[in-house]
Amino acid sequence: MSSYSGVEIANRFFEGTGRSYDLIVNLCTMGFDLWWKERLLRKVPAKPSRIVDQACGTGILTFKLARRFPSCRVTGVELRDEYLDLARAKAKALKLSNVDFVLGRAEEVVVQGPVDCIVSSYLAKYAELRSLVGNAGTMLRRGGTLVMHDFTYPGGNLFPKLWKLYFKMLQSAGAACFPEWKTVFFELPGFLGRTRWVSETLAELRGNRFGRIRYAPLTWGASAIISAVKA
Repeated sequence: MSSYSGVEIANRFFEGTGRSYDLIVNLCTMGFDLWWKERLLRKVPAKPSRIVDQACGTGILTFKLARRFPSCRVTGVELRDEYLDLARAKAKALKLSNVDFVLGRAEEVVVQGPVDCIVSSYLAKYAELRSLVGNAGTMLRRGGTLVMHDFTYPGGNLFPKLWKLYFKMLQSAGAACFPEWKTVFFELPGFLGRTRWVSETLAELRGNRFGRIRYAPLTWGASAIISAVKA
């Protein structure tokens, strides 16, 4: 995906959604987001000193990392001011001293290392993956870990039908209750059907000398985690 289209889609999807994001991500994944993030956290290497959370949003994953690894510095990178303002306010309220935030595109922001781990949740489908993986390779120390999680379009016979029916419910009742999310509810299914972030990410990792590449589909193919280690 081109950098322009990814940024444009993300801005169109998420404009004005910051204050309801935490509720929506938990409600609309029926709580699975908590489990998915726990699976992601298990991929973080032991005793990290520096972690970068790309597309950190309101800081949900950032704060989980900061609490789990209190001696580690966690930097959240976020494209939208609206979300970053909320994340900074939450960090202050939580009195977390081991987090900081940077405004910018994940493909472009370089955090001074050495970085032990780079994580992202719900970024890959919007990203220009060649630049994203290349940038990760620049920041990570040798042996550092990259972990990426995002939605995927489910395969099979029965579950995709239930998945589509669920989105129909979101497009009616969900959009009525949360009108700021109407664009996402209507356009995300088709967008997920078009994205090839899994296959493209795996190809970029192989081409950038990453090893121990692992792909794990989650929840009947509704999302997936890819992890790799910088060779």
